Amino acid sequence: MVPRMHTTPTQAVVLAGGQGSRLRPYTDDRPKPMVEIPGTGTPIIGHQLSWLAAEGVTEAVVSCGHLAEVLQEWLASADLPLKVTTVVETEPLGRGGGLKYAASHLPEPDRPWYATNGDIWTRFSLREMAAFHAERDATATLALARPRIPWGAVETDTFGHITDFVEAPPSPFLINAGVYVFSPAFTSELPDVGDHERTAFPRLARERRLAGFPLPQGAYWRAIDTAKDLTEAAKELAAQGL
Repeated sequence: MVPRMHTTPTQAVVLAGGQGSRLRPYTDDRPKPMVEIPGTGTPIIGHQLSWLAAEGVTEAVVSCGHLAEVLQEWLASADLPLKVTTVVETEPLGRGGGLKYAASHLPEPDRPWYATNGDIWTRFSLREMAAFHAERDATATLALARPRIPWGAVETDTFGHITDFVEAPPSPFLINAGVYVFSPAFTSELPDVGDHERTAFPRLARERRLAGFPLPQGAYWRAIDTAKDLTEAAKELAAQGL
């Protein structure tokens, strides 16, 4: 019997092709991952690459799209902690097709790999997530976050009396955090064109080959979708010294 591979990934794909229309005017002249979080002096993707390198990644493939040349120019001039290759879709492939195209440029296609959306800021142990993935012999593992609801919540008793007000409580639901661990076999599950979240992921879930890794208590995670997210991220990072 051949033992399962428990290798921690050293390669990753960063999906950095989004237009970021809700972040305008910041994204008028740059792709979304190139937006700088105030006070850091570094774009979102720079922080992501530093995090990946700190977690043992030595080579990353960055999938570019909107204003690709701006991202490529920055990557070429930046002092990066790992080797980076960029790929650009010549025609729209959809999220799943784009991920498959980027994965085809990984240096070791027969080894596991990480993937991350290019518009999130997070810090947690990818090594722990990779171990979780291997223990479950999963084909794909999604990091799961519990974001805070942007509104205040109201608590009531069984009779209908209001008992408390809670400012921005954690969501009762887990969401896809946009960070993944994939086994080598996952690439063949991806569509050439289309959305893997509507094809590959549901199929793997039915076959019990899709795992979910809840972010550890105290892990930092934020999706950068709006100007308010930039402001909040800057405050949170300053408070945490990140």
